Amino acid sequence: MINPTPAPQTPYKALLFDIFGTVVDWRQSLAHELSVYFGERDINRDWEQFALDWRSLYQPAMERVRSGDRGYVILDVLHEENLRELLPKYELEHLSDDEIHHLTRAWHRLVPWVDTLPGLYRMKRKYILGTLSNGNIALMVNMARHSALPWDAILGSEPTQGYKPQPEVYLKSVEMLGLTPPECVMVAAHNNDLAAAEALGFATAFVKRANEYGPNQTTDQQADSAWTFVCDSMIELADELGV
Repeated sequence: MINPTPAPQTPYKALLFDIFGTVVDWRQSLAHELSVYFGERDINRDWEQFALDWRSLYQPAMERVRSGDRGYVILDVLHEENLRELLPKYELEHLSDDEIHHLTRAWHRLVPWVDTLPGLYRMKRKYILGTLSNGNIALMVNMARHSALPWDAILGSEPTQGYKPQPEVYLKSVEMLGLTPPECVMVAAHNNDLAAAEALGFATAFVKRANEYGPNQTTDQQADSAWTFVCDSMIELADELGV
């Protein structure tokens, strides 16, 4: 009888994941929900472009917190403020506060990429799985329950009171697990996220999401550095980790 090839041994104990774009497809999820919601009200717009425009306000809003121009507020607050800013462009400024709140929480209902769940459930057999996201705790928990994401821990922005790529967001998240950066793999579809983590001693895994922003995407089409792992899917990452 031929013995099976043993799974590779790794020094890692935890895999920490960027969420928006890496784990879930925010663009198509938002476009679909907006299309259904407003379609029932006979309101038609380019909902995919709306989702892209909403997302474009994400980094500038967080930068005000990172720079110290305002105190820390959770991402739900920023998403709602950004939505209110965007509505006049689409002639939707008549929406009520209840409607705006409901639409803001569409970020709690994002759907994973097709390879996400199979890959995560395999990796969970061996590793601690946690979020290391700019999303707040309620957002991450609700998304996990909505889409069966198997997190062991919700880490990142709200627990550390900061926004990536601030070093403390990565370092305090690892500390909360009782681990060190070399024991953790930062998993992301964004090279800048991985660069920030690598500078702090993390192992890194690039998961390619070349259509996160649609067919005209120009960034993060490929790995820009020799990350620890470079994969086309979560399933491939599970293969690389031997699970």
